[in-house]
Amino acid sequence: MKTDELIRALAADERSGPGLGTSLAMAVLAGGAGAAALFALILAPRPGLAGLLADPRVLLKFAVALSLAVASAALAVRMVRPAAARTAAAWALLVPAALLAAGVAGELMTTPGSSWRGRLFGHYALYCVSLIPLISAPVLAAVLLALRRGAPDSPTLAGAAAGLLAGGVGAALYALHCIDDSPFFVLAWYGAAVALVTAAGAFIGRRVLAW
Repeated sequence: MKTDELIRALAADERSGPGLGTSLAMAVLAGGAGAAALFALILAPRPGLAGLLADPRVLLKFAVALSLAVASAALAVRMVRPAAARTAAAWALLVPAALLAAGVAGELMTTPGSSWRGRLFGHYALYCVSLIPLISAPVLAAVLLALRRGAPDSPTLAGAAAGLLAGGVGAALYALHCIDDSPFFVLAWYGAAVALVTAAGAFIGRRVLAW
């Protein structure tokens, strides 16, 4: 099938049912419900979390994770639409990166160098790297299933965008439990966890999103 014929077929498919954006939103809700159930089974919200939300470092974790999820969702939809404009969606990924960079810079300027190592490794680095991918798994599965309605030019990159989205949702949920608030910790360990989910999305997407 030629690209222009495929575009017309996708357009007709969207007119006959929910569009890709709607399907993706429904998938995130369904996958998020599964992720929340996993969270409830293995973790619990951090004691006193409501009062801690006044701490900018706590808010930063949620801001980075959720802005990553939103930007990745926009990119994922465009990645599975042939010839869709993707530049603006890709640039939106700079928002979570800039937020985290500002947090790291603030931490560097306001804390003594002797405390940096402790802030970097925190208390539960291994749990963070292990549990975020686990919590993200239902979201990744649901998002990849929704994206199968599209026809990506690069299934690998589309899968990576799905992984970023799932990792952002998983990181936001894990942040409800996490007591390590330093931006250093978020950069190193949340970053490593989301990278694992992204790599999984790319690997799986290469196979399940091919057309």
